[in-house]
Amino acid sequence: MTSNEKVFDNPTGWVKSHIQAYVKSSGRKGHRWRGLPTLLLTVRGRKSGRLRRTALIYGRDGDNFLLVASNGGAPNHPLWYLNLVENPRVEIQVGADKFTALARTADQKEKLRLWKVMAAIFPQYDKYQAKAGRDIPLVIVEPVPSKAEMQDPQKTHLKKQ
Repeated sequence: MTSNEKVFDNPTGWVKSHIQAYVKSSGRKGHRWRGLPTLLLTVRGRKSGRLRRTALIYGRDGDNFLLVASNGGAPNHPLWYLNLVENPRVEIQVGADKFTALARTADQKEKLRLWKVMAAIFPQYDKYQAKAGRDIPLVIVEPVPSKAEMQDPQKTHLKKQ
């Protein structure tokens, strides 16, 4: 992903407004949404090749970020999830911090443990799972250290949010 590529925001009205406020304020507005922690996820479209950005509730597991591909309990996976399965190198913005990461679907053992983390943050996920008719994926987003961080681990962007 290059910094000068155009990014296409989620077109859903309230999500698009949330993203715009988040970006304009460097995360001061939008990082907490209705009391919930949110981040911005940018993925490369699997068909278009375009950069696509959406806002998502997240949790933490150590340095990793956790996302639930619930799609509101719909029977289909969200497009952002299908895109990151195809192109796992993503960019995330958490508050003012932006960095590259690798995303992967949690295996069943990981999901069993981490689902509890996410359901504690947003209990509605349990209801979404019950109505979805599919196994809702839990995504682990692992930040990729920058060159500066590899040379000096004290210069980490992995602050607890």
